[in-house]
Amino acid sequence: MALTPRLDLRQTQALVMTPQLQQAIKLLQLSNIELSTFVEQELEQNPLLEREDGERESNPVDGEERQALEPERHDGAEDSAQMMDLAPGLAESDLDIDVDNQWNNDSVSDVDSGESASLSSWSGRGGRADFADDDANLELTIAREISLRDHLLGQLNVDFTDPGDRLIGLHLITMLDEAGWLSGDLGDVAQRLACPPERVAAVLERMQRFDPPGIFARSLKECLAIQLRDLNRLDPAMQTLLDNLELLARRELSALMRLCRVDGEDLAQMIAEIRALNPKPALAFDHTVSQPVTPDVLMRPVASGGWLIELNNDTLPRVLVNTRYYAKVNQAARSKEDRRFLTERYQSANWLVKSLHQRATTILKVATEIVRQQEAFFQHGVAHLRPLVLRDIALAIGMHESTVSRVTSGKYIATPRGIYELKYFFTQAIAASLGGDSHSAESVRHRIKALIDAERPDDILSDDRLVEMLRQEGVDIARRTVAKYRESLKIASSVQRRREKAIGM
Repeated sequence: MALTPRLDLRQTQALVMTPQLQQAIKLLQLSNIELSTFVEQELEQNPLLEREDGERESNPVDGEERQALEPERHDGAEDSAQMMDLAPGLAESDLDIDVDNQWNNDSVSDVDSGESASLSSWSGRGGRADFADDDANLELTIAREISLRDHLLGQLNVDFTDPGDRLIGLHLITMLDEAGWLSGDLGDVAQRLACPPERVAAVLERMQRFDPPGIFARSLKECLAIQLRDLNRLDPAMQTLLDNLELLARRELSALMRLCRVDGEDLAQMIAEIRALNPKPALAFDHTVSQPVTPDVLMRPVASGGWLIELNNDTLPRVLVNTRYYAKVNQAARSKEDRRFLTERYQSANWLVKSLHQRATTILKVATEIVRQQEAFFQHGVAHLRPLVLRDIALAIGMHESTVSRVTSGKYIATPRGIYELKYFFTQAIAASLGGDSHSAESVRHRIKALIDAERPDDILSDDRLVEMLRQEGVDIARRTVAKYRESLKIASSVQRRREKAIGM
């Protein structure tokens, strides 16, 4: 067979991941907060992009020059139809709500009322500002919450007069962790401060009497012992109990009664005293305010029935393409490099606006279908959560499973029952024993917890008993699955629960 060069013409199809397509996929999996950060970076890099903040200038601008991201105005016939299905009692005109105009009207009303109040207050003072010195300063009335460091420093300055001991105590304060335990080795402290280890140990022993009780402990045993000593309850039996905390963790009560030389009633009282202690004393001074989850999608009921789904516009960035500025600068550009740069920036800005609009439309479609599929959950609770997988949503809205996965990852919806991640509504299916509809894993887990919470002290439910009760309710589940769900709920075994309730733990 001769080897000769030749030319062949072939026609094939391939998916090319262009930079624009990669950007659209990236935007789809970002939350609203992450999206705002990304848009801020684009605003700094692209001079043709500008942020839409409230009312713009009164100069008339053509529709092509005002390309803005307004998801609630781009619902389209398909989105309106989806919302009509969720709220069958509403007319189409009732569903087509201009959220922006409604918000702007409310804002204007609030601003007008606030301005009127300010003007009336101004006129009440004779048309002039009164900055008298005897006016109360609101900043002086704000109570500052004391920190743990300041609390300990105040005690250190009172209890220690020697400058060297104060220096050691100050160094020990810096070694406290978030729980109030002492991290590090005392030998390292002595070596760093060039002092005897006995002096560091003596200072630590005095500082362990500071408030809150249990501070400067080096282990759980020492933390509990400090608090019990402060309560005058550290007797030999209690010390033996602290020396055998691992037996208490394993609920080996008979061994503890033998070691501590007490009966069951005394042991139960000792365990109750330990449970009343605080193993992390520094958390009482932790004033860090936890930030709640910011939802990406808002859901609220409609008076005539159904639900209204919309994006959280407060966290959604709004950008537009400044076409007028592009036309002006493009006319002044002289070199090919400048024109090429402007063209690339203009195309990038247009693609970003279209990608933001596509992202908003996709999120609305997915969230609307999830609410439709899980409507029983929103009406009756977690016991009615039905099994759902990504394929069900993808087939219903005509999208790929990977797209649905990106939309539901890291995004939250605010519902009348609380804020949930969109991934929460996807649960595995557990077959029904009586041939009915399948049960979701989350609802079965909730049912297991309810059964265990309602058990009597003299009738502790084993995993086998839970399987029988669930099968009587129509849930076909294996014993190992019940054990797995019980452990995921951090519920002890039936043997440990029986021991705990026997001594009243």
